[in-house]
Order: sequence, then C-alpha cells, then structure tokens
Amino acid sequence: MSTEETKTLKSRWLILTAIIAIIVAGGIAASGLISRARSSQNLAQWTNAQAIPTVTLAKLARGDAQQNLILPGTIEPYSKAAIYARVNGYLKTRLQDIGAHVKAGQVLATIDTPDLDQQLDQAKANLGTAQANEHLAVTTANRWRAMIARQLVSQQDADMKIADEAANKAMVAAAEANMRQLMALETFKNVVAPYDGIVTQRLTGVGDLINAGASGQQLFEVSDLHRVRIYVQVPQAFSAALHPGMKASFEMPQYPGRKFDATLITTSNALNTTSRSLLVELQADNSGGELMGGTYCRVSFQIPGDPNMVRVPATALMPVNRGVQVAVLGTDNKVVLKSIQLGRDFGDSVEVTAGLAPQDRVIDSPPETLQSGDTVQVGPTTGSGR
Repeated sequence: MSTEETKTLKSRWLILTAIIAIIVAGGIAASGLISRARSSQNLAQWTNAQAIPTVTLAKLARGDAQQNLILPGTIEPYSKAAIYARVNGYLKTRLQDIGAHVKAGQVLATIDTPDLDQQLDQAKANLGTAQANEHLAVTTANRWRAMIARQLVSQQDADMKIADEAANKAMVAAAEANMRQLMALETFKNVVAPYDGIVTQRLTGVGDLINAGASGQQLFEVSDLHRVRIYVQVPQAFSAALHPGMKASFEMPQYPGRKFDATLITTSNALNTTSRSLLVELQADNSGGELMGGTYCRVSFQIPGDPNMVRVPATALMPVNRGVQVAVLGTDNKVVLKSIQLGRDFGDSVEVTAGLAPQDRVIDSPPETLQSGDTVQVGPTTGSGR
C-alpha cells in the first residue's frame, strides 16, 4: 500500500471516529436533558402534592341504647325535727343523748319552770276567787228574782243583780281558761320525742337557761331513719328522661363495692336558675340502719339513650366565636365546616347532640388554617370515639 493510500485511510478513520464521538456526546447530552426534564416534572408533581394537606379521619362512636348517668347525691332522714322548748326555765334533767333510739312521746329531758309554777298557783287562786264571787252572785240573783215576783223591789234593781250573776260566771270561765292554758304549758316541762327515731343532736346540758320558742336554744334533733330521702341535682339536658317510679342505685365511700337500691319519688318541677338543674328526690329502705343523714353518695340512673347520637374525639373540635365546629370531608375530598351542639364531656371524647350524622367523615386534629372548600388528602384513620 502506498503512502498516499495510508494517509487517506487514516484520514477516513479519524473522521469516522470524530463522527462517532459527536454522536456519543449528543446522546449523553440528550440523556441528561431528558433526565433533567423528568426530574423537573417529578419535582413539580411532588411540590403540588405537598401543597395539598394530608388529614386523618376520626373514628366516631354511636350513642348507647342505655346511658348510665352518675351524679352526686345527699342522703337525708325521712323526717327530721328540731326540738325547742315551749316554756322558760332551766334544764333539770337530760334523759337521752345522741344516738339514742326513742319512741314517740318518750321524755328526752325535763325543764324546771319556777316562774310558770307561780303563774299556775296564781291562776288557781284567781279561779277560786272567781268561783266564790259567782256563788254569791247566783245566790243574790235568786233572791232578787223571788222578790221581783212579789213586787217587793224594782225591776231595774233585779236586772242589775241578774247581770252581775252573768258577769261573775264569765269571770269564772275566763279564770278556768287561763288555768287550763298554764296547765297545758306545764306539760311542756317534759321535752318529748315527736315520733320514733334517733337523737341525732343534743345541744344543751343540765342547768342551762332555756328560752321558749325558736328564738331560744335548740335542745335536740330527732331523725326518723327507717327510710331515707336522697336528693340529686340533675342537669337540664337529662331532666326529661326522669320520672317518678324510676329505679336507681347508689353507692357510698364507707361501703366500697356495695350498691343500694332507690326509687325516684318526685321532682321539684322547677329548674335552679343558677345551675340549670332539676332537684330530684329518691327514697330508699333503711331497715338495716346502715344509711345516715348528711351522707354523700353517687347515684346511678339508667336512662334511655339515643342511638343516633355521635361521640367524637375531643381533638376533632374547632372552637369558634359562637360555638364549636368540626371539619367534615365531603365529596371530591372537599372540606365542609359544620357547627355542632355538644352534650356530655368524657374528657378524651364528647357527645354531639345536633349537627352531625354517624356516617359523616370527621377530620381529626384539623389544621387551624383549614377552610370550607379546601381540598385535602386522606391519611390513615386515628383516634376513637370512646
């Protein structure tokens, strides 16, 4: 091969190599451009996806067919009487103390009444004087009646003697009434129990000065505990579900694990304007003597529930100026803000009495910036309505 041919061959090889290099370089450049375009597209898609907030749905719970309503109550005796004195004097003897079981009419204490005793003695003396004057007036009137029949005296003088007889009889009646009144007061020297019960308070001692009436010192308190009354303040929201004859149960700290039966007897039929609650009275048998007046208890009512009522996690609530809202996921993942009304608060969840249906999809822990019409994407369901 000549030198010219060799040079021509080398020149062609170099040109071919250059062309191949150019093609390879172009391919590499094109591949880079395509990769960059794809990365830009992926970045745009990721950015758009990040612009749509991700939310989780709260798990709702339906209301129960029966609700267990537990409220604090106060146990009081079936009857309770504050015993005051009806006469003035000094406490002479005290026959009963706190905790004593007494019968109706049983003497609790006696009062020494020197002033009343003197008034009674004076009333007896006044009655004797009035009776003596009456006897004289009757005798005189009878004599004047006989003389007027024989026309020995004037009719006017006879009428005066007969009127004097009537006046003296009236004075005897008044003296007898005054003595009976004082004798009735004498019976109150014995302070007695008004009914069968227990002496729950004793507020006086032997030798104490006793003043009559409620303005004086209270002597005793007697409580009838064969049955007890239980008073409970029921919130207005549950007042319509309570009615006389309803059964309930209650428990007390001093008897852990024990439950006692009670029956709802009546309600006040009026709400307390301060607490918006209804006063309810229950009664329970206390033949065993285990229940005491003034005791705190926890009363449990079984009231009908509303199966359509919904409980939502407290984290789903969105407080607003005029109440509470929840964010509900509508069609096409659009947000709808709904105003709701709340019932009982269970701490981690609350009862919704109006504004929400069991089938609604409620957003849990909604962002503060969330508005109606916003598009969101749904993550895994969290939370529980119970």
